[in-house]
Amino acid sequence: MSTSIDKAFIKQFEEEVHQAYQRMGSKLRNTVRVKSGVQGSSTVFQKVGKGSASTKSRHGKVPVMNVDHTPVECALQDYYAGDWVDQLDELKINIDERQVLANAGAFALGRTTDELIIAALDTTALTAGAGTDGLTKAKVLSAFEQLGNKDVPDDGQRYAVIGWKQWSELLSIPEFADADFVGSDELPWRGTQAKRWLGAMWMPHSGLPLSANVRRCFWYHRSAIGHAIGQDVVTDVTWHGDRAAHFVSNSMSQGSCLIDGDGVIKLPCLES
Repeated sequence: MSTSIDKAFIKQFEEEVHQAYQRMGSKLRNTVRVKSGVQGSSTVFQKVGKGSASTKSRHGKVPVMNVDHTPVECALQDYYAGDWVDQLDELKINIDERQVLANAGAFALGRTTDELIIAALDTTALTAGAGTDGLTKAKVLSAFEQLGNKDVPDDGQRYAVIGWKQWSELLSIPEFADADFVGSDELPWRGTQAKRWLGAMWMPHSGLPLSANVRRCFWYHRSAIGHAIGQDVVTDVTWHGDRAAHFVSNSMSQGSCLIDGDGVIKLPCLES
């Protein structure tokens, strides 16, 4: 075996690490209400109001709740990501360049999916605290109170998506990071992907909107945001003889919308 074979291993490792640095697909798609197989340029999610119970007289008719149904339209948009792979270039590398580009395109569309969901979250009118400080315990409890006052279900389907700066700030709150409060099995030091706290799954995300050093984070219920899918991510690799190259094409058709503004709380946090 050649003594220089380790160079090939290093090159391949570098390429794999480069891809791993990217956010692999969508982190938020499974945290919202999803409708797949949509036909057409838009679809409708139903926002269902609250019902009320009442009494009735003996042999009288059962009172009707007259629950309000409000249709919320969600428009779909088409997105593409592609690139060329020259045939002779493939002879000079020891990796499957077509597969690398296919993954890169799929990851890019996955990030776009999160951008659509985040844009829908950002349309809420409810805010906890101001953007003059970071993610404090007081700000978290303010959002917690608002969700409770809005009768947002505490059914294990609440999610809080925050920036990495805010994740670091939470680690300084004993109630979030101290085993005396959360137990050894729920310590955030065991991993950085997600942690359940105050009835919600908390997740760090690098794609939240940032303006004037204020990061907009969100605490929401799954049913408050709709994500419509006309076509999921599809990858196609075709040969073009006139270019002596393969073209790697990735595409999808998706959209997101705010269904119920009462179920989403915005947490503006200052990043110094």
